[in-house]
Amino acid sequence: MKKTDRSVVRNQAYRRSEFSIRERHNERKNMDYQNPDIITSHTHLNVHFKSCNSTYEQKFNRMVEVGTISLRGLKPDAKVFDEFVFDVNTEYFDNNGGYEYAKAFFAEAYKLATQEAGGEEYILSAVLHADERNKALSEQLGRNVFHYHLHVIYVPVVDKEVYFKKNNKNLELAGKLKEVIKQVSHSKKWPRFKDDNGHWVNSYSLLQDRFHEHMKEAGFIGFERGERGSTAEHLTVLEYKTRQEAERAAALAATVEQKQETAATLDQQAEKKKKQLDSLDKKITTAKKAAATVSEIDHMADKRTMLGAVPLSQADWQTVSGLAKEGLKSRDTIKDLRDKNAAQVRDIADMQSKLRNYGEGIGIKDTMRFYQAQQRAPHRMDEIIADIMRQPPEQQQRRVVTREKRHTQEH
Repeated sequence: MKKTDRSVVRNQAYRRSEFSIRERHNERKNMDYQNPDIITSHTHLNVHFKSCNSTYEQKFNRMVEVGTISLRGLKPDAKVFDEFVFDVNTEYFDNNGGYEYAKAFFAEAYKLATQEAGGEEYILSAVLHADERNKALSEQLGRNVFHYHLHVIYVPVVDKEVYFKKNNKNLELAGKLKEVIKQVSHSKKWPRFKDDNGHWVNSYSLLQDRFHEHMKEAGFIGFERGERGSTAEHLTVLEYKTRQEAERAAALAATVEQKQETAATLDQQAEKKKKQLDSLDKKITTAKKAAATVSEIDHMADKRTMLGAVPLSQADWQTVSGLAKEGLKSRDTIKDLRDKNAAQVRDIADMQSKLRNYGEGIGIKDTMRFYQAQQRAPHRMDEIIADIMRQPPEQQQRRVVTREKRHTQEH
């Protein structure tokens, strides 16, 4: 059964201390990776839709300094940046053009990311990863297949209205709007709310709907929306990799099962062929023995003496005498079969003669008349037949004369 292609957006919030970890992974700044699926020889194929041009933390601090964002009211350990991961399962891209199709797809997804972030100025980095090998699908198809997905690091901001204090010395300003700042706040950017069933829902789960609809309107189709409420919406990288390994194990198990079924079928076919070959070998062996015996008998005469006599060894004499005995025994069997065949031929000739006489005597027309009479007056016909059978048989000549007389009367 074909796997359903699904779009997924995962959103994860991070503290200021985690800038370096996300940067090293996304920008491929690590010297080595615990993830064996990252193929560094393909890292040059990664695509930046927005580059940071500095470290993530430096860029963030600069935004605070110039007033692009504000940390007013945040606790020291607050989560200050988020990451979107836009994703569709690997098969979708592999079936629709691969790398070039993925670049066009995620370029459009990046447009949605800028809208969701509130503007491109709040995005620190956006990079398409094209260097992560899908191990399960690669092993299944026998070639390298890469899992394309988009990482977007952004600062979650909301508009916060700041008012003058009501006890302001300037009474004209007291309680009035002072300014609107872009406050950094993950919880306010993505507040929780209750759905129709009274269950709490993270608002970024609705991003699944917006992502799916946005891509459809842009002409990218052939996939379904990720399951609502699925933990896939906010999996960590470790959890995501764990899920991939589970899917890989399931795919390998299915492949092994299929190969076992194929092997069992081949074993059955092989056993059938073996029986056919064994039967053929027996027939060939019998034929060879018969041919060898005939050849031996033919070459016995090659050993004639000067007087024309044919000397035989003990083994040759046993072979010839044995065949002679079998021939004598077979004569009676052959004679019986011929007699039976001749008797059957005579029986067939006799039956053919009776059939001809039947046609020349009674004929089909007389038979039909008899049948019709039997149908019309069964009791009278029984009496007539019983009376006829009690009388001596009539002469054939009288029947012929009677038929000729009837023929004359009819004409």
